[in-house]
Amino acid sequence: MKLLTKTNRVYLSFSVGIYLLTALAFYAIIKLVIYDEVESRLLVEKRDFEAYIQAHNSWQGGYFVENKISVIPVTNALPTEDFKDTLILNRYDHELVPFRELTYYTRINGQAHRVSIRKSLIQSYRLIEVITVSMVAFLSLLFLCSFWFQSRLSGQLWQPFYNTLAKVRKFDLSSSTPLLLPAEEITEFNELNDVLQKMSEKLHQDYQSLKEFTENASHEIQTPLALINARVEQLIQSETLTESQSYWLDEIYRASRRMSKLNQGLLLLAKIENRQFADVDLVDLYVLITEKLYDMEEILQHKQLRVFTKGTATFPRMLPVTLADVLLSNLVSNAIKHNVTGGLIRIESTTDQLCISNTGPAPTITPDRLFERFKKGRDATASISAAMNDTEEGTARHYAPTNSIGLGLAIVKQIGDSYGLTISYTYAEGEHRICLR
Repeated sequence: MKLLTKTNRVYLSFSVGIYLLTALAFYAIIKLVIYDEVESRLLVEKRDFEAYIQAHNSWQGGYFVENKISVIPVTNALPTEDFKDTLILNRYDHELVPFRELTYYTRINGQAHRVSIRKSLIQSYRLIEVITVSMVAFLSLLFLCSFWFQSRLSGQLWQPFYNTLAKVRKFDLSSSTPLLLPAEEITEFNELNDVLQKMSEKLHQDYQSLKEFTENASHEIQTPLALINARVEQLIQSETLTESQSYWLDEIYRASRRMSKLNQGLLLLAKIENRQFADVDLVDLYVLITEKLYDMEEILQHKQLRVFTKGTATFPRMLPVTLADVLLSNLVSNAIKHNVTGGLIRIESTTDQLCISNTGPAPTITPDRLFERFKKGRDATASISAAMNDTEEGTARHYAPTNSIGLGLAIVKQIGDSYGLTISYTYAEGEHRICLR
């Protein structure tokens, strides 16, 4: 919900409540004033009636001035005086007419009588209705005008905020164009723009520094590693090495190869996170994964793996071609590497998802941690759930690492998160299943 919508709803609810309470209070006050006026007139009529009785010592009945007076003999005169509303049938149109009635007791010619003096309220009610309708109409007009003005005013006041938000959305760290936010009249928005502009400059500097670091690391670290590998390969081919020296050179060679792959994997993750792959194109992942399987046909035959495809729907997505190749190469390689001899690989494709499944034992770690970096199972060939996550258990003397460095699924997940693909993993009936949605 937008801020203006929320503000307008709160203002609307508050205003409606205030106007209703104001209307009820105004109606009650008007009614109280009118009743007070009517009761004052009834008391005046009472004094006139008492004066008439004292002068004539009798009552002939009928109307007295504008009010109807009822005098009824009673046995006892009570010292009470009571006001109440009543309805009396109009003798002309035979309709019940509202009256305000004053009832008290007095003695006429020595006899106790109950006297009821009534005054018609029909004019007063009409006056209350006219005042109430007028008040509701004016309050409603005032409310609508206030709401319209407040909405327009709020929209204009918050327009600089939405302008800033639109520019921040368009801001791209990989672009050389800086975030330029104009000075605003409102102090708070002006301070916000200053903070965002300084923050964007700092982010841009950090991004450039990180980009330079990854580029430098990619070149500078790989060079000595390649040199180490080359020298070790030369030493291994020497005929004067003892068995022990050959073993340790082999360990050094494996460790340097592992370090090289680890460096490449971490640099790749950094580049994906920083969106340093700009050549985004429409790639059909289903066609690409079938090509990967075809290229690895000899490995599939060697491991006696069967491949089944279900559905021929294309699965095109906007991805850098390089990352699409890395994504599917990781999944296909893991499905082969962590499969069982004589097992199967299943490819399922629809317009909404692409899934790759392979047979294998149950996973050794919880599925929600499979896509974290350097998460490894107890067995290097456990399943696709431990893709690229081999074990490092054992002493240096018995160190025998596989080609896995524990970053395969982390890279797959990072590519998916960066380019709108949801990666999910399930295990059921002896099959590990990873789906791209």
